Amino acid sequence: MPMISTSSFRAARPAKLLSLAVAFFGTTTLAVAQGTSAPVVRLWSGDAPGATGKGPEDIPTLTVYLPKTVTPKMPAIVVAPGGGYGGLATDYEGVEAQEFLNGLGVAVFMLQYRVAPYHHPVELGDAQRAVRTVRARAKEWGIDPARVGFMGFSAGGHLASTISTHFDSGLTKAGADAIDHMSSRPDFAILVYPVVSLVSPWTHQGSKRHLLGDNPDSALARSLSNELMVTSSTPPTFLFHTSGDNEVPPENSVYYYLALRKAGVKAELHIFQNGNHGSALSNPNLRVTTPEQDEPLKAWPGLLANWLRVNGWLPLAQTGT
Repeated sequence: MPMISTSSFRAARPAKLLSLAVAFFGTTTLAVAQGTSAPVVRLWSGDAPGATGKGPEDIPTLTVYLPKTVTPKMPAIVVAPGGGYGGLATDYEGVEAQEFLNGLGVAVFMLQYRVAPYHHPVELGDAQRAVRTVRARAKEWGIDPARVGFMGFSAGGHLASTISTHFDSGLTKAGADAIDHMSSRPDFAILVYPVVSLVSPWTHQGSKRHLLGDNPDSALARSLSNELMVTSSTPPTFLFHTSGDNEVPPENSVYYYLALRKAGVKAELHIFQNGNHGSALSNPNLRVTTPEQDEPLKAWPGLLANWLRVNGWLPLAQTGT
């Protein structure tokens, strides 16, 4: 889909997907990811709710990446790249995560969700449908439907915190299909330098504007300021941020963690001294400080893997990458 630069925000890199204007295979599979055999699955067989067109940017999808070795009760993680709700940084906040998580034996579902000019609740609806889809088709992919997580970077982190605080046990309204009957609550969440607050001095204004428009309703903004929405039902959460992040300040992660702690939700927070916004899994292409300063960032994916094991999302004997 086309990338849209956001004010005071890194430019999102092009998504590595074939055009969605490809003949369907079955009712939901669209194509394969460029250069791979990964299938791209359409979240709705017809037009997505609220769609304003029929182009690639109007069609939310999941790209399915299964690990080389499929194990019983395999965990799955839906990955939402960042991009300020104006684009999707699918390579370094998608493919890098996919390769790392596949190496841990985790099935990865890369989410291409709709962004501006689409506004809330479209993005949340796409994320909820993604989790429901993975659960509904868990047997087909060899996944444990009770071990479905959601990982988001930056604005994708806001989406991860939103689906963690705005979920349901399944829709029963007239016309709801079998997928919509599934719960939209992730079993666990991973927030990577996330946008969380929409009503504080550390709000990322570009993400807020793309998500809610130029003049958002204050009550709506507060309801999506997710550090205020945490309850005891919010899923266990891992958070990573850096003190050097001047675009999405670490207060977003800190206050979300404190809300999780107050609610009695299992959570782990890591804030590294150095590192800039968009560091992903310690991507050397994003360095603007010295390699010596950035080298410690390479430790955080291992901390994530340890957290996944400690909480039973991965076997304790898993060696990872």
